[in-house]
Amino acid sequence: MPLTSPRRSALADQVIAQLRAQITSGEWPVGARIPTEPELVEQLGVARNTVREAVRALAHNGLLDIRQGSGTYVVATSELAGVMNRRFAAAEPGHVAELRSALEASAARLAAERRTPQDLRQLDTLLERRERAWESGRAEDFVEADATLHLAIVAASHNEVLAEIYADLGGVLRDFLRADVGEELRPEAHMDHSRLVEAIRAGDGERAAAEASAHPFGCRLRPLGQD
Repeated sequence: MPLTSPRRSALADQVIAQLRAQITSGEWPVGARIPTEPELVEQLGVARNTVREAVRALAHNGLLDIRQGSGTYVVATSELAGVMNRRFAAAEPGHVAELRSALEASAARLAAERRTPQDLRQLDTLLERRERAWESGRAEDFVEADATLHLAIVAASHNEVLAEIYADLGGVLRDFLRADVGEELRPEAHMDHSRLVEAIRAGDGERAAAEASAHPFGCRLRPLGQD
């Protein structure tokens, strides 16, 4: 007798869709702990087994990470992002820097050509936020602010494919930036991004691309002994 694939219940699929929507919309951002199983049962009005099945399915697809004794956390915003996180978690840091350099240089060049007044206002706001995060001395705040600025630059390219690929790599890029920055922000590791934003504002694609392509290697080129 041939094997057949067991069908998941339609109710479980609906719960998966609702939980995925919370993640993809940003309601549950990467790093956030989602409501507990009993809370989800109450909010969704379904059985505990249905919630458990949905959470496990999203964990299997790489969107959630179930941590015993701690809770369940969002680790990616799409199935592709989850695959990227697993596939490149142990990648050579220099190779990740090269990938960032290529993607961000292309995005910056396009952003200089296509940016709108709204894009520029957003970049100014996020650049200021990045500087405030650096001055605060809180490494995790700086990682988030830096990553958000770069994501906005890619969005300003108005190339949806490039923006989606970059967003799906976001978890990988954050992890490597976090490792580069370390737990303490040091003056010698600071990289000025105002020239990049100004090049985009000026519509200078070549200068914007040159600025963007160099930034991913900034931390990688620290002198030996400065970890």
